[in-house]
Amino acid sequence: MQQGVGGGAGWGQPGHHAAVPPQPPIPPAQGWPVPAPQTAPAHSHAAVHAPPPPVPEATGHIPLPPAVSGTGGATLAVLLIGPAGAGKTTVARHWASTRPVPTAHVSLDDVREWVCSGFADPQAGWNDHSEAQYRLARRTCGFAARNFLANGISCILDDAVFPDRPVVGLGGWKRHVGPALLPVVLLPGLEIVLERNAARSGNRRLSDEEVARIHGRMAGWYGSGLPIIDNSDLDVEATSRALDEALARTLGTPAP
Repeated sequence: MQQGVGGGAGWGQPGHHAAVPPQPPIPPAQGWPVPAPQTAPAHSHAAVHAPPPPVPEATGHIPLPPAVSGTGGATLAVLLIGPAGAGKTTVARHWASTRPVPTAHVSLDDVREWVCSGFADPQAGWNDHSEAQYRLARRTCGFAARNFLANGISCILDDAVFPDRPVVGLGGWKRHVGPALLPVVLLPGLEIVLERNAARSGNRRLSDEEVARIHGRMAGWYGSGLPIIDNSDLDVEATSRALDEALARTLGTPAP
């Protein structure tokens, strides 16, 4: 009687199983660590697989300071230039009040109006009297700016500086504040400055003809290389951000 199939010893015999030869261990993939063999305690009949110890991270968690965009904490001297109704004073005050470091705002028009009796009203036209008071106010603003900067406080000034008039020009401001002064031009459209001027009162309100004349002369800043912001469609907060971005580009720091 034939026993088994294939001629293997013990195959086909009832109650008996052929012994399977031990297989060699499968080598680990190249680059992977070889796991340590698990051994059972002497008093146990089965291997106890304890959870592996936590693997430390290759690099520790290093908390980084919050990113500072725009001009950040730089100490700056800024001159915001623009025609009447451009929003210079409002934007300068907002920019100064929202910076993360101490920043002062000095408005030339405010300083000019410190003169009560004998004030040279700008609506009366430009003459020797108004020019003398303008020069005095500019020197006063320059002294205040230098004093703030010497004490680590940034300063932003605003004035209607003309590109074609040396008396009311950029050179005078740099002489009084310093060569590090950063000028930026705020120049919205004519219809915008006319609308904003109409909402003014007192000495700050000019005739439409004067506003149009000043606005036309401010166009000379195009091509000067100075940063120019058209805030015709920007509110105060957006214009303030645009100012900070323009200053950051001038300084070569990352913008937001």
